Amino acid sequence: MTLMNPNLNLLQPYPFQRLRDLFKGITPNPAFTPINLSIGEPKHATPQLVKDALVNNLAGLANYPTTIGSIELREAISSWISRRYGIPALSAERAILPVNGSREALFAFAQVVIDTTKKDPVVISPNPFYQIYEGAAFLAGATPYFLNTLPHADAEHNHVMDFSSVPVDILARTQLVFVCSPGNPSGKVMSLAQWKNIFELSDKYGFVIAADECYSEIYFDEANPPLGALQAAHQLGRDYKNLVVFSSLSKRSNVPGMRSGFVAGDEAIIEKFTLYRTYHGCAMNPAVQAASIAAWNDETHVIENRRQYAQKFKDVTPLLADVLEATIPDAAFYLWSKIKSDQYSDTELAVKLYRDLNITVLPGSFLAREAHGLNPGKNFVRMALVASYEECIEAAHRIREHIHL
Repeated sequence: MTLMNPNLNLLQPYPFQRLRDLFKGITPNPAFTPINLSIGEPKHATPQLVKDALVNNLAGLANYPTTIGSIELREAISSWISRRYGIPALSAERAILPVNGSREALFAFAQVVIDTTKKDPVVISPNPFYQIYEGAAFLAGATPYFLNTLPHADAEHNHVMDFSSVPVDILARTQLVFVCSPGNPSGKVMSLAQWKNIFELSDKYGFVIAADECYSEIYFDEANPPLGALQAAHQLGRDYKNLVVFSSLSKRSNVPGMRSGFVAGDEAIIEKFTLYRTYHGCAMNPAVQAASIAAWNDETHVIENRRQYAQKFKDVTPLLADVLEATIPDAAFYLWSKIKSDQYSDTELAVKLYRDLNITVLPGSFLAREAHGLNPGKNFVRMALVASYEECIEAAHRIREHIHL
């Protein structure tokens, strides 16, 4: 018998594998062209300036890249953070590390943070959640603890992490907390008061905060960008102890295939994470580094990107009102919508949309776990408005005209 890491057996099928299994044997209606709204893969055009920088720096392929990346890239990231969040520039040498996309870094980060010599370490994450958080916890030897994020009468506390329900013995064992703001799938943005609460709990119990901010640049009011974790800490007069943020160019600049992002924050943690990654062997391609510098230094294409999403959300949401509780989120590119009737469960509606209308959406229950007596994704669907404007409008019209609740 082959010996394997037993924690691998704790991993559940990824949501898109579950979706393939759900649709197995179903033939979608050929009368309609397929429209896929299930996966959050940006479809807007990659900026020409990024492509030009990539092509013009292909000579870099002749060199081994360093784990820490070029100083030029780290300085570009530091400058962008300072401009975007209105905070003093972070040290490009000690507080910033380029990574091959936020997904890879989020997963690897838990391996560095979790101390398995301590009894029963815990990783807290929101629920529903980005599935990497759970896998990262299991493979680091920790137990995930899910905080259900639910609709609430108070809009300020709608779909956010409420730590008041977490038992003290769980908090005492917690070593890492994943926070996603803007949230996937809800699009909810954490307030300063909510950040203050998490920071105070981190001070008291000593856990590290991993702030996933890969959707930070998809928002709908140019005058009010989402609050960031580093920005919140600065506004509260704090340093960045036990706080690390994760960001990415994939959504911001429509380059998901480039795999480019960064981690930034607590210099002591960044130092240890850099050591880990030196052995991990995940340095960024030099040509990608050059293209990343071009992307971080330009905002014009990002503003246009937001304009396209804003138009889609503005025009799509009213068309879905009879079927789904579809409202424009704070940020990100997902419609996280509750089904208005109990006529269909989330999986049943997903099957019907696929079979009858050739539209693919993701059942909300696939993005959550049963915790504290319920699955908070149940009877929601997630629709990623990443397809073209025309396709998104067409999908909304099909749903409006053919789904009757």
